[in-house]
Amino acid sequence: MPVPQAPDDIASRLSTWYRATARDLPWRRPQFHEEFGAWGVLVSEFMLQQTPVTRVIPHLEAWLERWPTPTAMAAASTADVVRQWANLGYPRRALWLHRAAIEITARHGGAVPREIESLLALSGIGDYTARAVAVFAYGDRHPVVDTNTRRVLARAIDGRAQPAPPSRRDLALMASLLPDTVEEAAVFNAAAMELGATVCTSRAPRCDVCPLAPTCAWLADGRPDTGDGRRRQATYEGSDRQARGAVLRLLRDIAPEGAPLPSVLPDWPDEQQRDRAIDSLIADGLAEADGATLFLPR
Repeated sequence: MPVPQAPDDIASRLSTWYRATARDLPWRRPQFHEEFGAWGVLVSEFMLQQTPVTRVIPHLEAWLERWPTPTAMAAASTADVVRQWANLGYPRRALWLHRAAIEITARHGGAVPREIESLLALSGIGDYTARAVAVFAYGDRHPVVDTNTRRVLARAIDGRAQPAPPSRRDLALMASLLPDTVEEAAVFNAAAMELGATVCTSRAPRCDVCPLAPTCAWLADGRPDTGDGRRRQATYEGSDRQARGAVLRLLRDIAPEGAPLPSVLPDWPDEQQRDRAIDSLIADGLAEADGATLFLPR
């Protein structure tokens, strides 16, 4: 599919706006990069997946205080990693980050690699995270596309209320918009994500303060409802995810002794759901059963 024509000044408009209004976040500060380098960026990107910034910041600070390098984390036990992840949600991310730390230590001498291919070869790292590390930690010139960026591009260029399902076209479109210089390309990548997170939001976009309003295709068409093909996430309340979280919370609280299986959520309203949650945690490597006792992974 051909890449649509974008306004010539989209990059300069966004970057100027970003320099004036960007939030002061830990991973954007020079001292953060001086202290933790690419490892700090990698940890922050793992934690930020599907998790609000306000929840991530205290967990990130505690994590990097405990494990300031991949080598330090590689030496930790899986149980310690799962316990430290606490209530961030989607705890498999903790396992993937732990495995990535082990791989970085074994394959790259404890230094987070710079090349996209090497980053993609690490556990839990996909297109977005690999490019985010290469751009925001190492200053390389690549398109970085997350959910917020895709929404900005969908509205400003395609005239759609919500983006289509992710595709390689997203990277091609973002690449076509990148400024030529490495520094400006990095700023533009960050600016597009920032705009989507704070102004061009999914449910309540603030078009009156958007720097792209003068040329936004969606706004020019009257903000039409063009449909939403995004996959809907199931409600958390009463879900298997809630049951899994409750089991993990219990195991974190009593670690390392473990819990007799009959004492694991005995009052949970759906016994089959509770058992399904326990089985799935064991299958994912987030828990272990030893006879009639359930533990965090040892």
